[in-house]
Amino acid sequence: MSLPDPSVLIQKIAQDLAHRLQTHESNAIVMVGIHTGGAWVAKALHEALKLETPLGLLGISFYRDDFTQKGLHPEIKSSNLPDIENATVILVDDVVMSGRTIRAAMNELFDYGRPHKVLLASLMDVGRRELPIQPDVCGAQYTLGEGERIKLFGPEPLSFNLIQLNEKEADA
Repeated sequence: MSLPDPSVLIQKIAQDLAHRLQTHESNAIVMVGIHTGGAWVAKALHEALKLETPLGLLGISFYRDDFTQKGLHPEIKSSNLPDIENATVILVDDVVMSGRTIRAAMNELFDYGRPHKVLLASLMDVGRRELPIQPDVCGAQYTLGEGERIKLFGPEPLSFNLIQLNEKEADA
């Protein structure tokens, strides 16, 4: 099975989100992308939906629960968020797998304020949950083989790559 085109998935997600937001309350809508892949996807979705609030970017390095095991990623990205207090936040990631990245992102998000609602959007859901977190809006679902990961490359053009990990990497 070949991997889908991210630009097609972004169009699908934008349509799904537009439909969901038609009945949305009067509070502000804020889109927040998780560095790095989620930020690329969020930028495209933000433009497609023509949102008026600034795009937010979230760097979660210090909020990861494996921070003490793996240490800092060599390229730490900082967070830059507009006001999220009482807003409907659309949190965007590229690939949802274990749920741990999203848990870390929500921890940081709530350090900035208390949103009215958080919707999770992702390009791909590979369903290897370790936490009970799943996307509200998803471009596609994909089943990975043992030791496989999906990585989004970008920013222009966005493309997926299926990566085969060695045993040591698969356990990390």
